[in-house]
Amino acid sequence: VEMAGMINCMRFRPKTGQAEALFKAYAEYVRDYPFDDMLHEDFTKFPGHWANGKLHSVMVRGGHLGVSYNKTVISEEEAQSYSCFWKPEVKGKVGHFDWHLPNLGMMSIYKGNGSGLRDLDNKKWQAVQDVTMSLRSQVGGYFDYGGTFNSLKNGEMLAMCGIGDWITGVLEKDGAPVGSVIPKEGGIQWTESYCIGKGTDKVDIIKKFINYMLSPVGQVKSAQMAAYPGFCITKAGRAALIEADPKEAKRSHQMEGMPNDPIALINDGRIHYRDIPKQQTLEDWNDFWSEYKNA
Repeated sequence: VEMAGMINCMRFRPKTGQAEALFKAYAEYVRDYPFDDMLHEDFTKFPGHWANGKLHSVMVRGGHLGVSYNKTVISEEEAQSYSCFWKPEVKGKVGHFDWHLPNLGMMSIYKGNGSGLRDLDNKKWQAVQDVTMSLRSQVGGYFDYGGTFNSLKNGEMLAMCGIGDWITGVLEKDGAPVGSVIPKEGGIQWTESYCIGKGTDKVDIIKKFINYMLSPVGQVKSAQMAAYPGFCITKAGRAALIEADPKEAKRSHQMEGMPNDPIALINDGRIHYRDIPKQQTLEDWNDFWSEYKNA
């Protein structure tokens, strides 16, 4: 896939004689999409969305993964660390969203690997496996979206690893005593984006749809999505959410000055963007995940 003619020239100095052409290219991509209105500079050239100076995908929403928990059993203070998953009171009641990447990523963060959570040498990778295995006796199940949703709703599971507000937010708004926080060790960002298939004759209408998703109205609709809410990523979108639905803006911490403000968390270095293992293969991580589930 490719979006031709959109060249990012924000982060390098043009050579002599090239400045005019490069800044025209910059103006073109800003005109196509509101990159100049993004809430965070990282969103203007998000990892995995650009290649060789060309835009391949446009970010439209995102969310954070951390500690998801039942507030009647785990306090907000306890939820500030992944260590709450080992709490005796939730033995047999800790669930996993059944995907190895977010779960092992969280265990790596818990082991102190921070931004290098996926760049693990053999010693660090073994340490992640060991701490994950130490959680096994606490675990009561591995779930898809529906199972995760229902097990938290009916109290079958009292804590969940691998998810965030994109699931608990739906339950919380419906009155369930659950929530999600980014613990002190840090969390992971999921990012939802759109691209245009190369060779399509529908470029104009797809661009209109992407721009709708990035418009204030689209951003509010995204934040209020019944299936899984996400964060606004534009300044105008956040402002529109605060005006149209201040209750949801406050619930999801999308207000400047709130402790779990998603942008403040990024600035504090506590959010790590989703990626793949660097020194192991995806198969290595998946094989261990299967071993863990069958232990």
